[in-house]
Amino acid sequence: MGMYRHVMLLHCYFASSFLCTAVAFVEEPVGGRSDGYCGRILRAQTQGTRKEGHHEFRIRVEGDPASYQPGSTYRVVLLATSPSYFRGFTLIALKEGREGTVDDDYIGQFQNIDEEDTQFMTNCAPAMTESTPRRRTRIQVFWTAPPTGSGCVIMKASIVQKRVIYFQDEGSLTIRLCEKERVFGEATGAPAMECCACGTAKYRLTFYGNWSEKVHPKDYPRRANHWSALIGASHSRGYVLWEYGGYASEGVRQVAEFGSPIKMEEEIRQKGDEVLTVIKTKAQWPAWQPLNLRAAPSAEFSVDRTCHLMSFLTMLGPSPDWNVGLSGEDLCTKECGWVQRLETDLIPWDAGTDNGVTYESPNKPTIPQEKIRPLTSLDHPQSPFYDPEGGAITPIAKLVVERIARKGEQCNVVPDTIDDIVADIGQEDKEEDDTPETCIYSGWSPWSACSSATCEKGRRMRQRMLKAQLDLSVPCPHTQDFQPCMGPGCSIEGKNRNTLKCPACLFADSLLCMLSPWSDWSDCSVTCGRGLQTRQRMLKSDPAGCSEELEQMEKCMLPECPADCMVSEWSEWSECNKSCGKGHTIRTRMVKLEPQFGGRACPETIQRKKCKIRKCRTKEGSRGAVGGAVGGQRRRRGKQGRDSVAEEQSGCRMQPWTAWTDCTKPCSGGIQERFMVAKERDKGAMAVGCKDRKEVRACNVYPC
Repeated sequence: MGMYRHVMLLHCYFASSFLCTAVAFVEEPVGGRSDGYCGRILRAQTQGTRKEGHHEFRIRVEGDPASYQPGSTYRVVLLATSPSYFRGFTLIALKEGREGTVDDDYIGQFQNIDEEDTQFMTNCAPAMTESTPRRRTRIQVFWTAPPTGSGCVIMKASIVQKRVIYFQDEGSLTIRLCEKERVFGEATGAPAMECCACGTAKYRLTFYGNWSEKVHPKDYPRRANHWSALIGASHSRGYVLWEYGGYASEGVRQVAEFGSPIKMEEEIRQKGDEVLTVIKTKAQWPAWQPLNLRAAPSAEFSVDRTCHLMSFLTMLGPSPDWNVGLSGEDLCTKECGWVQRLETDLIPWDAGTDNGVTYESPNKPTIPQEKIRPLTSLDHPQSPFYDPEGGAITPIAKLVVERIARKGEQCNVVPDTIDDIVADIGQEDKEEDDTPETCIYSGWSPWSACSSATCEKGRRMRQRMLKAQLDLSVPCPHTQDFQPCMGPGCSIEGKNRNTLKCPACLFADSLLCMLSPWSDWSDCSVTCGRGLQTRQRMLKSDPAGCSEELEQMEKCMLPECPADCMVSEWSEWSECNKSCGKGHTIRTRMVKLEPQFGGRACPETIQRKKCKIRKCRTKEGSRGAVGGAVGGQRRRRGKQGRDSVAEEQSGCRMQPWTAWTDCTKPCSGGIQERFMVAKERDKGAMAVGCKDRKEVRACNVYPC
């Protein structure tokens, strides 16, 4: 006969007084069903003093999503509405329809944000609880959603307040989240199996920045806002550029903190067979401009059965280490096809390498390095994304990925749509642009006419101009491009190269002016200030019958170029301001150009150094008496008295000091002078003692 064990679960809290809540439960008989400590905890909670229907406590998933994205990380917040509070809590996530009696009933993964507030429950690892019992009105943790195919999740919380346990199966302490339904042709999310698609697919990635003062006004950096160069790759499952919960590599750190993609690209290329295409776009200064002034940056890349994931990142600057991007986005569908279109909003994430909380926080490395995590509206009150209500951050960018071509035999189990067929037929193959960012070109000219007027193989040419080579150590590739061609009416792809159209058809074609659509506007020809940008279109018919323009040019304006302060050469040192004894001499230089648009500040414009002409001489007796009287008079009257009383020197009398001359400059440092001249000379006096005197001082030293 089985033996029963009676157990008492005791909740004890220390506040102003010792308080315990006893909750009793009876364990299953020995030898019977035993469902583990987690199951006993749940049953113990429901047997305590319980209140239904109260809404002073609630559980909230940041952003209030209607569904969860497999593999994504969310912030879960437990709130008490003032004046309510709680001392303890338990938080769990269960598969829908499960009771939590076995480990497999729990789903997803919680993660501590502040270990002083929360911890995993002892002997029940899937559950979160308080670290220290005390009065509180809010706790928060991260929860990572389960993989694809996990079904719905029930997230429950229990609240302990004095002797009352609040635990609700419905209402404000329970949330139900189901997996986001995937429309056919969308990405599969975190890959759970090998890709079964055939052939290759080619995509165009377009990045639309939405980070602007209008959308994100708090502390928006007006002067230096920009997006760094975008860097990424199409790659296999064996390579991870970055991921939530992982640590930033050195390449990721340099993008996140400095906006430099060089180390990141080096890391990507070192992966060899794990990478199919390196994805790059140029930086954007400023961060946002209307699309009619600047085209959204884009890049093309390819995927195949092995390298079917796409990852990228780009820094928003200035910022401590904040980025947007995608990690391991799978472009292979479970129907063994290729995603046709992907469009997703992007919120910023923290690389875990710098402790700053505002856009322009000073550099402060995070030691030890922390894990990559999404920024949230509850991170810090000084954060530009802070929201005391914990609402979702407004997206700061949008990414659109469109399939533009497929090559090779396809094996998708769902028949192609009309859009699939049109996209494959309409796409012209283009070579990957490996142009270094330090080489600035004009756009390509239209293709020349074919060198062959018959069905013999010839070639045609296009050209572009190298406008600037910003780094002489990096070579700039060719400025001419060639392509095989034949005369009108011939098919270069056909086996019979002598197949011709009828003469009437050729004549009709020559009367048509067939043009491709305009290309996107090129990047501005300069990196700052005013420049030019161009766009082109291709002539697809006989040039003899077409006079339409093939290239357009317009002005473009980027942020003003930084201008450093410019100063003149130093002047000669002035005369010593004393005729005897210790004095000083100065020299100045002028500010020719004040710093503008973040340029280097002005250096000093006045320098002073000591000078000593000779010792001042005095005579015995009356000369000393006169000197003492004059000295006493000076001490009594101060500087003003000294200036207004004639100074007597040996054998001569001096006029009072003249007034100071006007300053030689209105600002940025000038000089003033004043003079004392001999009034009367003794015949027996030494001429040297009766020299005129001059003093010099600096004036208007503030910058212009």
